[in-house]
Amino acid sequence: MEMKKNKNIIISSFVIVLILIIGSVVIMKVFNKENKEEIKYESGSDVTNDENFTGEASTVYMTTDISSKALVKIYDKLEWNPSGKIAVKMSTGEPPASNYLRPELIGDLVKKVNGTIVECNTAYGGSRSSTASHKQVARDHGFYDIADVDILDEEGSMSIPVENGELLKEDFVGTHFPNYDYYLVLSHFKGHAMAGFGGAIKNISIGLGSSQGKAWIHSGGTSETNAWGGDQDSFLKSMAEAGKAVSDYLGQGTRIVYINVLNRLSVDCDCDGNPAEPDMHDIGILASTDPVALDQASVDLVYNAKDGKSLVNRIESRNGLLTIEHAAEIGLGTKNYKLVHIDD
Repeated sequence: MEMKKNKNIIISSFVIVLILIIGSVVIMKVFNKENKEEIKYESGSDVTNDENFTGEASTVYMTTDISSKALVKIYDKLEWNPSGKIAVKMSTGEPPASNYLRPELIGDLVKKVNGTIVECNTAYGGSRSSTASHKQVARDHGFYDIADVDILDEEGSMSIPVENGELLKEDFVGTHFPNYDYYLVLSHFKGHAMAGFGGAIKNISIGLGSSQGKAWIHSGGTSETNAWGGDQDSFLKSMAEAGKAVSDYLGQGTRIVYINVLNRLSVDCDCDGNPAEPDMHDIGILASTDPVALDQASVDLVYNAKDGKSLVNRIESRNGLLTIEHAAEIGLGTKNYKLVHIDD
């Protein structure tokens, strides 16, 4: 009788422990699912789910799926409804071996918005410094197979105002820039030999700068012809100010959205025809209406990656975070963001 009683106690205890284990697993799954849907970041901090988080936070969507289908899906999350002529700003990539976003990846999205791929000529020589050779590179890289291509400064530069700039009072973009009603900015996030990293802010400043504008930004607003020899921090701040000018021109940022693709994460940019081979894993695709929040989220993901040391060193060795900080200071966007995963 006593043995049977002890056996019943053991069985009951086992059942209770089993129930507790199953309950804990269920709770953790629910907790993780909720946190995956919406995670709050504050710049410079780890992931936090602090309910006392205050201040304005921009939404940044994320998927770890780097595919044509995922690119369209994350774009749809922005609930952006452009009309008229749509420009798709991206880098056509310096040959022969740069890590530009391939037509196979972006083609469906470009066609979905009926967009024209737009670029500007470089200010540093290479295969994209003249319109004719630049268009040939775009053709060689397959971009004419998915859309028309427009070199915005083919017919020269125009000035747009920089409001309350510390260094710049104007920015120079291509004369075709105002021919488009809305801009979709597709950026390959990666390192950069001078800026530390390149993302959304660089793509709308240096990227949308005419060859004259590129020299203007690189020199910190001291030269329209010489891109070299300027002060480093002035260059970084000028990128932020030029980006703000572009955003302001486009309806105070209402006619422009941004997507960063974090793949092929080399320390070198797509203006380098022979970049260093990436030594870290691909991360995913991020999208937002706020370029500052988007670049901050991208940087944070690199910093949090176990194999991101090389890219982190490149960013810090160039003081690259100053661009984000200055962009936030002048009102291009906010560094505070809410990261929303869209993976099923």
